[in-house]
Amino acid sequence: MRPGATRPRAMFGAAVLGGLACGKPAPPPAASADTVGTGRPPDSLVATAAGGAEIWFTLARSDSGDAGRCTARAVEIRRGSTRIPVPLLYTSTAPEVVNDTTFRARLSDHCKPGDSYLVDFRTGRPVRERR
Repeated sequence: MRPGATRPRAMFGAAVLGGLACGKPAPPPAASADTVGTGRPPDSLVATAAGGAEIWFTLARSDSGDAGRCTARAVEIRRGSTRIPVPLLYTSTAPEVVNDTTFRARLSDHCKPGDSYLVDFRTGRPVRERR
């Protein structure tokens, strides 16, 4: 091999790499699999308590009743990076803050408000409200 033969190859390689670097940018990533084609609404803030705890609607499920179809939402308590899901409570109405340790949420029953539950902000435990 002659002494100057590697120089044209190196220049050609540099030109190819330079061309690739100046090409089109990569397309943005696709939307997450959680929301594509599912019709799932995004998480949404519902209320904030005096101590900084927040009540969020998270998961969603479709339901139906005499009035037609509706969407019931799961409830989650958030405080900073801590998330506490409220088990087995899907509602179609906005929860209301009772005091700094408790909020009230109504269970969704075939697109109608059902029993009321008092939920502890610290544990997420729902207890049926007796009236």
